[in-house]
Amino acid sequence: MPADERMTRSSLSDRVRPISAPRPMPLLPDRVWSDADWERIQLGYCARDMDEKWIVFTEGNVVFLHRSWTGHGIFQATFAPADGGGRRITAAVVERNRKRYRGDDEYNRLMLEWLISGIVLGEPAQELKTEMGELMRKAPEGRRVSQLLSLGRRHAVPWRRK
Repeated sequence: MPADERMTRSSLSDRVRPISAPRPMPLLPDRVWSDADWERIQLGYCARDMDEKWIVFTEGNVVFLHRSWTGHGIFQATFAPADGGGRRITAAVVERNRKRYRGDDEYNRLMLEWLISGIVLGEPAQELKTEMGELMRKAPEGRRVSQLLSLGRRHAVPWRRK
C-alpha cells in the first residue's frame, strides 16, 4: 500500500479484532500533535514485515492500534481539537486481557504516545524512549521482556544495557 494511501478497517479485511476487555486509561499523553501530524496519523500505518508489530487506522476522531500478527486491538485513542490548534488525546482505552497485552498505567501512557509518534509518524521520539527505558529498568524481568516484545523494531531500543 503506498505511503500516502489511507489505511482503513475495510482495507485490512478480516485482519483486525476489537479489544476484548477494554479499560479506560487513567493517564493520557500530554502531547498536542500538529494539524499536519493529525493528517499523517489519519493515513494509518501497517507493519511492513514480520519484525514490525503494529497496524494503525482511524475512524473519525478515533485511532485504533492493533497487533499485526494477531489483529488484536490493544489501544483506542479519541482525539479532539486542542486549544491553540492541533489535536490531543482526550480519552483512550487499553486491552486489559492479560493474555493479549500487559502494561501498567504509566507504561500504557508512554506506549500509546510512542506508537503514534515513533511508529506512525516515524519521529525519533528519543525522550519517550528514554522514559520507557527508565520504566523498563525498574520493572521485574518477566514484565520487562513482555513489554520489550510489544514494541516492534521501527526504532532501536534505547535501554539495552551497555
